[in-house]
Amino acid sequence: MRSVKAIGERIYSGCYMDFGYWERDPVGDLRYTSLTKKLSVDMVPDEEFWTILEIEGLIVFQSLDRIYAYNPLDESVVAIDAQTSIPKIFEVDGVLYFQRIGRGLFKVENGSEVLVSNQAKLLEEEVISLFGEQNGLLVLTSDSGFFRLGPEGLLAWDIPTNPLLLASRTYSALQLKQGGFVIGTISKGVFHLDPEGNLVRQYDQLNGLGNNTVLALLEDRDDNIWLGLDNGVSYFNPESPFTVFVDKKGVVGSVYAARSHKGFLYLGSNQGLFCKPVGESGEFVLIAGTKGQVWSLDEIDGTLFCGHHTGTFVIEGTRALRIDEASGTWKVGRLSENPKRLIQGKYDGLNILEQEGQSWKVRNKIDGFEHSARFVEVLDQTVFVNHEYKGIFKVTTDPGYERAITVTVDTTLIGYDSGILKYGDELLYTYSEGIFRYDPKADRFVKDTTLKGIYEKEQALSGRMHLDESGKSLWLFGESSIYSVSSGNLLGNPKIQVIPLAEKERNSIVGYESLEVLPEAGNYLIGTRSGYMVMDLNRYAPREFNITLASVRCVGRELQPGSDSPVEIAKSGEFSHKENNLDFAFFSAEYFPFRGPKFQYRLEGFYPEWSPWSENPSASFRNLPPGNYTFQVRARIGDQLSSNTADYSFEIARPWYRTRLMWAISALLLALVGWLIHTQYRNYYRKKQNRLLERNQRELDLARARNDKEIVKLKNEQLRKDFKEKSNELAASTMSIIKKNEILNRVRKQVQDRFQDNESIEPIIQIIDESLSQDDDWELFKEAFNNSDREFLNKLKTAHPELSPNDIRLCAYLRLNLTSKEIAPLFNISPRSVEIKRYRLRKKMGLERDKNLVNYLLTL
Repeated sequence: MRSVKAIGERIYSGCYMDFGYWERDPVGDLRYTSLTKKLSVDMVPDEEFWTILEIEGLIVFQSLDRIYAYNPLDESVVAIDAQTSIPKIFEVDGVLYFQRIGRGLFKVENGSEVLVSNQAKLLEEEVISLFGEQNGLLVLTSDSGFFRLGPEGLLAWDIPTNPLLLASRTYSALQLKQGGFVIGTISKGVFHLDPEGNLVRQYDQLNGLGNNTVLALLEDRDDNIWLGLDNGVSYFNPESPFTVFVDKKGVVGSVYAARSHKGFLYLGSNQGLFCKPVGESGEFVLIAGTKGQVWSLDEIDGTLFCGHHTGTFVIEGTRALRIDEASGTWKVGRLSENPKRLIQGKYDGLNILEQEGQSWKVRNKIDGFEHSARFVEVLDQTVFVNHEYKGIFKVTTDPGYERAITVTVDTTLIGYDSGILKYGDELLYTYSEGIFRYDPKADRFVKDTTLKGIYEKEQALSGRMHLDESGKSLWLFGESSIYSVSSGNLLGNPKIQVIPLAEKERNSIVGYESLEVLPEAGNYLIGTRSGYMVMDLNRYAPREFNITLASVRCVGRELQPGSDSPVEIAKSGEFSHKENNLDFAFFSAEYFPFRGPKFQYRLEGFYPEWSPWSENPSASFRNLPPGNYTFQVRARIGDQLSSNTADYSFEIARPWYRTRLMWAISALLLALVGWLIHTQYRNYYRKKQNRLLERNQRELDLARARNDKEIVKLKNEQLRKDFKEKSNELAASTMSIIKKNEILNRVRKQVQDRFQDNESIEPIIQIIDESLSQDDDWELFKEAFNNSDREFLNKLKTAHPELSPNDIRLCAYLRLNLTSKEIAPLFNISPRSVEIKRYRLRKKMGLERDKNLVNYLLTL
């Protein structure tokens, strides 16, 4: 890809044998459309596109051989062929200009090319850029610098930087929105010129560029200047409040102290004390005799003291006068009651300096205190020394500061990177746990309530504090910002200014930070590990910024490992229960160095609390349960929040077996199963109850049956008894009749035998015969027989209605199992006649021969 231009919602690009545009699809991904293929453009062999411009709604693509004008409205393309090579095209006030090598400078007017100038310089040299002016054009050439093209012709623009431009081959140029120019070269980096052509600054590989060949330039909406280099991209912002000076040669090293004093800017580093005149762009020079570690530069009443690893120096211009050759000096401080004496913290204790005339010398060492005194402050004639590993020493001395009378140590406050500083009339102590203030009445350090807001914003706070004596401001260094504390309002509350310059961006040595007020108002120098940076608070103006949700990607369980699926973020999302792994990417379009945004997010419905602030511009959530969620993210630069909170609402559907329909079906099935179980239980218990009732009924019936049986038995016994009695009565009656008839027959016979032919006995014989032939005996027998066997005679008449009364009488006697001999007297006939009667009876009944008559009668 040779050229790219963002116009509206599209990104137009040109490359080898093709040009087209990129635009975002609904899910936010870029999709490419080739105009050469879509519009069937006949390309020139080996054609490459180098420049893209927008002029009056047309998109102009330029190759070395042609100029193509594409109309996005009707998607038409018009080509302008070049008879010679076209190195570049330019747009000035809505007019398209181009150069033909060897023929001059042309413009397109009413669809036709018009010669603008064919001056010698425009024929021989490549035109790098054109800029509009009130009376013509400002032309920048590759080797001869600037020219003005107007009614008088082509005239050279005489500016102070011409020697630089003539000594460098120019390849790219840009006119800034705020005025001035940026010139990119082949080997000298980039020149920043003001509107009059004066050099503001040169940026090259030594002070930050990736390399010195600048092929393309772009100014974005935030005034950042982007540089397309031979092997990468760099950028700078001429309006940035921060300017970094990198010591790539390793001359200065790590800066531990800085001071602007009497026209010189001094830098104390791990390699010595360096200086240069204020305002000059030359390099820093090592002051003779100061090679080695410099710990401090303290200006006291117009005298600059240098605390050095080898002792103490007084600095005068470019000279260093040694006044103490003892062990290393950490710092030099005031003794308020005597301006002619100073106290200095040493590697092995405390020393007193004294002024004699115009010079300083070591007066004495304070006896009785032998500890390292890097941080020393004097409050009401009491010396406080902070030791990072032992605590805070409180030293009281004699009035002459010759010896320590008492030495006490507060071990409740011990912290690495801690420090103490006298601010106004109060003594402050700072370390990782916060900011503390010395309370003389309680004789201890208490946590400061007015500055606690600083500590609450920081995870770590350096113990190194700096006092801007000119502005009476206190400077504190946090992990994410620098804080300036100055006098407050009428209520006494301090005014705190937050500069979002993080520790990693400051590149300082933690605990050894340095800050110095420069002569330019509002400018401060901050030491770094390899040089320094200048902070211009006049240019620092916090402004509103937004945060944007860049993309949402679904990492579903059904996708291949490492793959994901983009999601359209313009509307709420709906995902299946298997698409419950989501990745969110977001950004805040702030490209200022040292002002990197931090992000904080939450997921309402799952993660309601805001996450800790982080520089990571993404968030991931895995195995989210079904439900409705809203992802929210916001940004912070320093202590300023983004003006908006980006959000994205989505829903993860329940699995099919947990949908409302399935819940309804499940509830219905559950109710049905419950009803079935209830029915089964009800039927079971009903059957059980019925079985119990049946069993009870059976037992009741059985008991009733037993009772009935017992009753029947009793009745049967009673009947048997009655029957027996009846039978006995019947038998007795029958035997009585038989005996009576036998007696009557015997009497008749004896009467006949004794009184043969005697008529007198006839009446007796007649009475006996009448008695024998009467039915009274039968009626008596019949009544007795019916009492004992009531149904027999009825059954007999029903079965054999043709039987005569005598036949029925014979049947009754036979049922009583009487023999023919016993029956004969009852009929008053002979046994033989009885047999004949029985024979006739069988025939009337139609009994077969082998069937017993008596048995038959017994069965009726």
